[in-house]
Amino acid sequence: MTAPHLPYLSQFSLEGRVALVTGSGRGLGLEIARAMAGSGAHVLLNGRDAARLEPLAEAIAAAGGRASVLAFDVADRGAVRDAFARIARDHGRLDVLVQNVGQRNRKPLTDFTDEEISELLNVDLAAGLILAREAARLMLPQGFGRLITVTSISGQIARANDAVYAAAKAGLAGMVRALAAEYGGKGLTSNAIAPGFFATETNAGITGNPALSAYFEGRTPIGRWGRPEEIAGAAVFLASPAASYVNGHVLVVDGGATILM
Repeated sequence: MTAPHLPYLSQFSLEGRVALVTGSGRGLGLEIARAMAGSGAHVLLNGRDAARLEPLAEAIAAAGGRASVLAFDVADRGAVRDAFARIARDHGRLDVLVQNVGQRNRKPLTDFTDEEISELLNVDLAAGLILAREAARLMLPQGFGRLITVTSISGQIARANDAVYAAAKAGLAGMVRALAAEYGGKGLTSNAIAPGFFATETNAGITGNPALSAYFEGRTPIGRWGRPEEIAGAAVFLASPAASYVNGHVLVVDGGATILM
């Protein structure tokens, strides 16, 4: 059997693209940003703390990639508008948006205040709509764009004491499908990635607890937590020419957790 021709790999290249990855100061967002830079994109690293992002951008550059820092809070509407104005001014285009910011507050719904519900939905759902809107405003004139939203398997399956988060993630999946219908004929695709159980800083309290960690490992057919870098290939694929006919899809990356009874 002959080896595949290397030129086929060019379908996964992001050379010449500008990609904004929100929440890329750590965890899954950082791995996605690294992978996109490694695939040729100029990556805009986002988080609220520019001082945290600067050395990450320098590390990407040292590895041969291109990265800039674009620090802003996705829940701050004015800051979002200013950030997209900077993208237009400094880069003249935006080709890929990866939405990766989210909050979680695990407790019974009856323990939530009205304000806590509003805050969580503001960050986990409303901010996603606003970011997608601002990205589309830059992408539509150029007739090309990739909207990629990191949701969660919690948008499909649920546990007790997680209602607001699950509702927000299910809402994002609906947004992804609606935008796929709205923009598919205009050169933009809209897709999502739904991670399962990943060993990130956010889950450190669980992975550091042997009993809890073993439970989640047992819920996954592969029998272990996902490594953060294992999310990156899905994001690069959805952003690349290889996924040009993939639209309105939620790509589950969970080691098989959602197939178990």
